[in-house]
Amino acid sequence: MQTIDVRLEASHAGWRLDRALADAVPTLSRERLKSLIRSGAVETSGKLVRDPATKVRGEEEVRVAVPEPEPAHNQPQDIPLQIVFEDEHLLVVDKPAGLVVHPAAGNIDGTLVNALLHHCAGKLSGIGGVARPGIVHRIDKDTSGLLVVAKTDVAHEGLARQFAAHSIDRRYLALVNGVPKEAQGAIDAPLARSATNRKKIAIVESSRGKRAMTHWKRLAVLNGAALVECRLETGRTHQVRVHMASIGHPLLGDPVYARPGKHAKLLKELQFHRQALHAAELGFVHPVSKHRLSFASPMPADMQELFNGLGV
Repeated sequence: MQTIDVRLEASHAGWRLDRALADAVPTLSRERLKSLIRSGAVETSGKLVRDPATKVRGEEEVRVAVPEPEPAHNQPQDIPLQIVFEDEHLLVVDKPAGLVVHPAAGNIDGTLVNALLHHCAGKLSGIGGVARPGIVHRIDKDTSGLLVVAKTDVAHEGLARQFAAHSIDRRYLALVNGVPKEAQGAIDAPLARSATNRKKIAIVESSRGKRAMTHWKRLAVLNGAALVECRLETGRTHQVRVHMASIGHPLLGDPVYARPGKHAKLLKELQFHRQALHAAELGFVHPVSKHRLSFASPMPADMQELFNGLGV
């Protein structure tokens, strides 16, 4: 049993308890905290609280009792991984397009987590409630590139705090339809699950969505397309894909937010069936050594081939 002592700030006054704790303890999801509160694992000012909707007074002490992680039900699988950095606390993986990060309906195995369970051989972060490699952040199945994975709880907690503080450096390369008129720009538009299509993310009013900020820069002008760099200030689901589509420049090959258009023939010839998006750069402070780490991944072969084809 792990005990986490939290002091809620005056700024949390009036918030729901589960929301305030999720803000103060980014290593635990709001759903996980709701479950812990309902199970009697949370005390505020020495009194047991079982209602996640309890209003916070502010400047109060909260104790959260976190049970030992349950055994993982996912099976280890010997799936090749391209590891660009590893120590006893974390590893950085260069994920290929097509590899799902975490098992879910429709993808119960053959995922990055299955590969990590085999590779880590028991050295797993269990801070999420299940003994499994600490997936601190994710990238879409058909997006390639870098992501960091926690092997220990201390690494998971330290990385989660950096993601919550938006201090992680993340640079993506994207091939987009059309050529942006401006050389660079910023898109500040909140995102949430679409009310009409649950498989899509949509730009919504700030009261309903999470803040999302993307800084983009045009790197190369191609034939009816462009190579764009996107730096993320926040990391929301489908953020780059939705934001670039919102300014009229959806990602080439994106099956959800774009149409093939004038590039349909080239995409078909190259058998390019994914969004042209690559997580090319990842930087963060090592949660234990405190050293600044930075990693880069070159554009993968399929995107490079598409880039070359667009340059003709």
